[in-house]
Amino acid sequence: MRGKFWGGVHPAGRKELSSDVPPSPCPAPAQVVIPLQQHIGRPCDPLVAVGDQVKMGQKIGDGEGMCAPVHASVSGRVTAIEERPHPSGGRCLAVVIENDFQDTYESALTPHPETGGLDADTLIESIREAGIVGMGGATFPTDIKASIGKVETLIANACECEPYITADDVLICTDGDRAIRGLLLLRQILRPGRTVIAIEDNKARAIAVLREKLKDVPEIELAVLPTRYPQGAEKQLIQVLTGRQVPSGGLPRDVGCAVFNVATCAFVARAVVEGEPVLRRIVTVTGHGIREPRNLLVPIGTSFADAVAAAGGLTGPVWKVIAGGPMMGRAQRDLSAPVTKGVNAIVALTEEDNGEGAHPSCIRCGKCVAVCPMGLQPLYLYRFSRRGDTAALRRYSILDCIECGCCAYTCPGKLSIVEAIREGKTLVRKEGK
Repeated sequence: MRGKFWGGVHPAGRKELSSDVPPSPCPAPAQVVIPLQQHIGRPCDPLVAVGDQVKMGQKIGDGEGMCAPVHASVSGRVTAIEERPHPSGGRCLAVVIENDFQDTYESALTPHPETGGLDADTLIESIREAGIVGMGGATFPTDIKASIGKVETLIANACECEPYITADDVLICTDGDRAIRGLLLLRQILRPGRTVIAIEDNKARAIAVLREKLKDVPEIELAVLPTRYPQGAEKQLIQVLTGRQVPSGGLPRDVGCAVFNVATCAFVARAVVEGEPVLRRIVTVTGHGIREPRNLLVPIGTSFADAVAAAGGLTGPVWKVIAGGPMMGRAQRDLSAPVTKGVNAIVALTEEDNGEGAHPSCIRCGKCVAVCPMGLQPLYLYRFSRRGDTAALRRYSILDCIECGCCAYTCPGKLSIVEAIREGKTLVRKEGK
């Protein structure tokens, strides 16, 4: 299987809506809502109180263990610490800051313009204090991933295989040097034998930029891959580049690999070299429901409503507004939810994009099995989830599902397979606890 992964689909890319639009600043909102849970792991504890004046870059939440700190993306006054809507669909404790529009900046991070003599512990500490997580949407704390020790293969993931999203594409075109420097810093920590930037062949301009910039960086190899979804999922990308398969329940380190999103690499350079925490990120605001699709540099904590307004607003009634892409993203019921570190896109779909069926039913065609990149049987996971049969769900390896959406995309019966699998995973995890 070297050079291949199982299953996969070829959905319409729709990237032309925003791929030629360089990032522009999103106007700072009057209020930001900074969730204390923007990572996989335990939530942060607030480090500020209502009434406190905070500065842009100040750490306002942190905790022990698997936790990534959060920082104020604007300066101003804390007006509330309370539960607010979260892009995941639930609610989460958040710090609400009233913007004073002074942008008074303060960062506790030490900048290191010269990085050659820095040891791994210093680099990892800078990454941790900057609050960097997987910026492709996974939100795993980057300092923990970088602490696994020496690896054989270090991969920067620039595939961005989800339809509509162009945030990483334009980042490479406009800030490629910073992304490459961040990858070299991760290389300094992990000491791999091979370092690769992987990108799909539908990003001609970004590929040209990388080829030019990597001429003088022999340590990094550029792998241009045929476009195929979900090639950007780390297990599939590892299989393509190394021929190795991450075992069931395993992690990339089990096969000697570490995978970081290319935007994560750029933030590593920003944190170590410039001493700046994660305060804003590129978000693709797009879809046929958006008047002026574009890539915006959005302060963390900006509401979806404000980000959409910065892209010209909605064209009219829309079918869905999604955090992330249409394959793996989550539909939003409330546009007051804030942009978090893991939100790389806001996609507004119209009724013409509606792929749901009036009477969904399984016709046992097996298409979902043929396209599953994990080799699972989604039709049975759907059935057992709806039945609440946790023993069967474990037997059919539901926790190995990466929720890529290939099954639902190809299903002629229009079943909500991913929704059912997410519910089944919740049942299994609750039973495990």
